[in-house]
Amino acid sequence: MTTTTERRVPVGDGDVVCTIAGAGEPLLLVHGLGASRHTWDRVLGELAATHTVIAPDLPGHGDSDAPAGDYSLGALAASLRDVLVALGHPSATVVGHSLGGGVALQFAYQFPERTDRLVLISSGGLGPQLTPALRVVTVPGAPALVAGVAMLPERVTRWFLSMVASVAPGLLAPADAGPVAESMRRLTDRRQRRTFLRTARTVINWRGQTVSATQHLRQLDGVPVLLAWGTDDKTIPPHHHRTVAQLLTNPHVLAIDGAGHYPQETAPDQLLRGLRQFLDSTTSLFPHGKGMPLPNLRRAHVDRRHRCIEGRPQKDQEAVPRIPGRR
Repeated sequence: MTTTTERRVPVGDGDVVCTIAGAGEPLLLVHGLGASRHTWDRVLGELAATHTVIAPDLPGHGDSDAPAGDYSLGALAASLRDVLVALGHPSATVVGHSLGGGVALQFAYQFPERTDRLVLISSGGLGPQLTPALRVVTVPGAPALVAGVAMLPERVTRWFLSMVASVAPGLLAPADAGPVAESMRRLTDRRQRRTFLRTARTVINWRGQTVSATQHLRQLDGVPVLLAWGTDDKTIPPHHHRTVAQLLTNPHVLAIDGAGHYPQETAPDQLLRGLRQFLDSTTSLFPHGKGMPLPNLRRAHVDRRHRCIEGRPQKDQEAVPRIPGRR
């Protein structure tokens, strides 16, 4: 039986809480906006049979601390780098879901020497389109709206979401009502609600996603990439992944029939088969323990004043850029 531990990892001005399980090459699992590390619970055990699985709560999410400061993709990617450094892993295969996919892309852009492989599941950052349900959280008055919705009894929330999926299937996949209700339940916590809104506004406005990684995909040449999505995803259009697959060199693709935005929760067996095939058929760029030397953690902390610039960072310890937003 795989041993699972919970660990608080000091990162910057707070702690990041991680679930850690298994042994072998590290897999870093990055959840999405308003979610937590528990989104991976249905796939973590099998992955831990052959890998060291690290599933953190991003800063301000789940059980992690929510320090004041930057919640941009660049800052979140740097916090993941600090987690790897603290745990003694020079590099990892980075698996990101939704916003976590955008963070994973940013991680690969900022820290290419720490990125063994990249797995993007229902990923953000691949195109502008986005469900109206998320665009609305960036408009004036959104904090009061989100607080009001979050305070609804959970049974009412689940009933309402099931009704939306039934009468307006273009807004929500039926399979996603449960995961969305769980995300809304977490927003009853004022701290997490504040982080949700702040993080959303770094990558979304009322028109859609404001940050795109597509112009930087050439920098992934040589990195094994798996693109996975549910064919019934109403949150982020599946065509984003199909389009990006045409821009990458030899990507692995996994379209999960009937799944929505959360295949790791609603279609774990199909996702695991694709993940296992990808991991078994590709080679880590940096065999475990052979990556770049680990810097002192105090030097590795991100400079929260990083600015948006073009190009690849020169050194891991320097202030890091973020992926530029669309103009």
